Amino acid sequence: MITDTFKRPLRDLRISVTDRCNFRCAYCMPAEIFGERYQFLPRPQLLTFEEIERLTRILVRLGAVKVRLTGGEPLVRQEIENLVALLAKVEGVEDLTMTTNGFLLPQKAQLLKDAGLKRITVSLDSIDDAVFRRMNGNKSGVQEVLDGIAAAEKAGLQPIKINCVVQRGVNDHTIVDLARYCKDHGYIVRFIEYMDVGNRNGWKLDEVVSAEEIAAMIDAEIPLEPAERNYRSEVAMRFRYRDGGGEMGIISSVTKPFCGACSRMRLSPEGSIYTCLFATQGTDLRDPLRTGATDDEIEQIVRNTWGSRVDRYSEERSSLTEPRDSKVEMYHIGG
Repeated sequence: MITDTFKRPLRDLRISVTDRCNFRCAYCMPAEIFGERYQFLPRPQLLTFEEIERLTRILVRLGAVKVRLTGGEPLVRQEIENLVALLAKVEGVEDLTMTTNGFLLPQKAQLLKDAGLKRITVSLDSIDDAVFRRMNGNKSGVQEVLDGIAAAEKAGLQPIKINCVVQRGVNDHTIVDLARYCKDHGYIVRFIEYMDVGNRNGWKLDEVVSAEEIAAMIDAEIPLEPAERNYRSEVAMRFRYRDGGGEMGIISSVTKPFCGACSRMRLSPEGSIYTCLFATQGTDLRDPLRTGATDDEIEQIVRNTWGSRVDRYSEERSSLTEPRDSKVEMYHIGG
C-alpha cells in the first residue's frame, strides 16, 4: 500500500470512461458551452478497455480496493458491460460500482449485473419534473430516471444510492420530497453541496446550501440522528432516520471539507491520473502504456505521483469567492 505526504493511503479508484454525456447539467456541463460543436476527445485518445484493466490491476496492487466507473456518463461508452466484466475479474477489487444519470439503465442494468457490477449510484437532483428538467438541460424527465432506477433494482444492483447536488434557489425547496421518496423506496440519498469544480459552471458561494442547512431542513420533516461513517475516508456524513426507516448522507466539500482522509485517485478517459477533484493537471499514463513501459515502470510513476501528493484544496480555499483557476472539469474525471 502506498501513502502520500499526509500518510493518506490509496483506497478508492474512480475511472472516467468518457468525457461525453447525454445530459447538460448546469453545474457540470452547461449547454451554452457544451453545445453541438463542442469537441470531445476523439476515440483513439480514449483508453481501451484492456488498457483500463491493466492500469486497474496496477493500482489495485498499490492499495485500491474500491473501483467506481464514472464519466461524463459511463453508459454512453459503447459496450461498457465488457469493461465491467474485465474489471470484475481483477483480484483485489472488493467493490465495483458505477455512478450514472440512469437514463440508459433500462437497457443496461441486467447486462451490467451479469458482467459483475455490484451496485449503482444514480444522479437525481430533484423529484420535481420541472426542476429536474431545468437542471439537466431538459434532456430527461424524472420518470425516465426512475425507470432506470427500477431496472437497476430489478437486476439486483443494490444498495441503490441517489446523488443530489443542492443549489440554492434552484432545487433546495425540493430536497425534503426527494429524501422522503428515497426513504419510502429504500434508497440511500446523498445530498451534495454545490462545489466549485472546474471553471465553467458559474459557481457562486451564495448558491451553496450548507450541510448544516440541509440536515436541518430534512430533520424538521423527517427526524434524523447522526450515524458513524462506514470507514475513515467515506465522504458522506451519515444520518439515520429516527423511525428506523433507513439512512441518508450529506457530502460537505465546501463547508466541512474532508481532505484529511481523502483516499481517492481519478483516472481520466485519456489515461491521466489525478489526485484531487480540484486538480489543475494530471500525470499521463497513456503514453508509457503505449510505448512499451512495463507494469513495474508504470507502478513507479504512480508511486511517485501519490507519494508526493499534497492536495487538500477544500481545506485551503483562501477565498471561497475566488476559487483556483484552470481546474480540471468535473465531467472529465467524475465527481
